[in-house]
Amino acid sequence: MAETLSSLSELATSTAAPEAPVYEKKVDKYGRAYATGKRKDAVARVWIKPGTGKTTVNGRTLEVYFARPVLRMIIGQPLVVANRVGQYDLMISVAGGGLSGQAGAVRHGLAKALTNFEPELRSALKKEGFLTRDSRVVERKKYGKRKARRSFQFSKR
Repeated sequence: MAETLSSLSELATSTAAPEAPVYEKKVDKYGRAYATGKRKDAVARVWIKPGTGKTTVNGRTLEVYFARPVLRMIIGQPLVVANRVGQYDLMISVAGGGLSGQAGAVRHGLAKALTNFEPELRSALKKEGFLTRDSRVVERKKYGKRKARRSFQFSKR
């Protein structure tokens, strides 16, 4: 049952609201932070460590793998928000989906890896929505339909 309090001083000493969870730095023995990002069918594994800003994606440079500037801009958004451009070396392994989904997966993984390396950046990245996994995926094709919802062309004769 609930306790009854007889004065306001007892209220101050009673159980207070639980504190916000404290996030701690998570790095491996090489000083790297790791995270997995996902978008559509793409999965990106991202390792970050302090460095000069060198980025490799599947063994190639970022400019070669993601040739379109829009995709490179999407990938760099978490570093721009955290004001850490050029301070980390990124090693990225990405598979599945298309280039757009892969860029979104890398952005998600990079934001998670940044929070593992620097937990105080979590609030800024969360406010921009980079830590939320975009759960939208392609709808499956249904029987008797041309695509997921598109019907075959109708002809009366």
